[in-house]
Amino acid sequence: MKKGFVLLSLMAGMLPGLVHADDNAIKTSLGKLGVSQMTIKPSPVPGMKTVLTPAGVLYVTEDGKHVIQGPLYDVSGARPVNVTNALLVSSMEALKGEMIEYKAAQEKHVITVFTDITCGYCHKLHEQMKDYNSLGITVRYLAFPRQGMQSETAVAMKNIWCAKDPKKAFDTAMAGTQAPAANCKVDIAKHYNLGLQFGIQGTPAVVLQNGSVIPGYQGPEEMKNFLDQHDS
Repeated sequence: MKKGFVLLSLMAGMLPGLVHADDNAIKTSLGKLGVSQMTIKPSPVPGMKTVLTPAGVLYVTEDGKHVIQGPLYDVSGARPVNVTNALLVSSMEALKGEMIEYKAAQEKHVITVFTDITCGYCHKLHEQMKDYNSLGITVRYLAFPRQGMQSETAVAMKNIWCAKDPKKAFDTAMAGTQAPAANCKVDIAKHYNLGLQFGIQGTPAVVLQNGSVIPGYQGPEEMKNFLDQHDS
């Protein structure tokens, strides 16, 4: 048997253990910071791992000794790319079946809006839904109760997402009438935690299909103009 083949075989056998050891070091280090829930993924930066937590995305050295919090940008191309948010798009699309969607008849753009039923500008955006749709903008909603998951708003929004007709319940809530109590398998805490990972602090917060985040309200025409230039 060739020496090179033996060496590769030994390395292949050792690699899972090494990866596991690295992950354990990361878990131990983040545990000191009070982080207990995490998903560890590869990072585009050599020697580091990407760690998804309920409070945000972290980049941690494989030995667990150094932690960086905040978005990672790839500036190698013509335009800077927020690598962190691009990674989170897959998590967002995994919640597609739970989104309350207002689809444009002639769809040109899709935006995902983290919303709060007590937010004034969220109401303003929703009141103009026909205008967004007529401009080819499909709007999808995820829940982001600004006061946290223990708030009364979180309970009210859970009732909306668990209603027999969530879209109707959402329309009614935005018109001032709360949905009756309801239970279901939808966990809006996943919506809320994803919003935190995107770095969202207020509503409405609009996420484009490329992962870019637009904080705050933009009117239909303003939104369309922005999307025409940046949604790619």
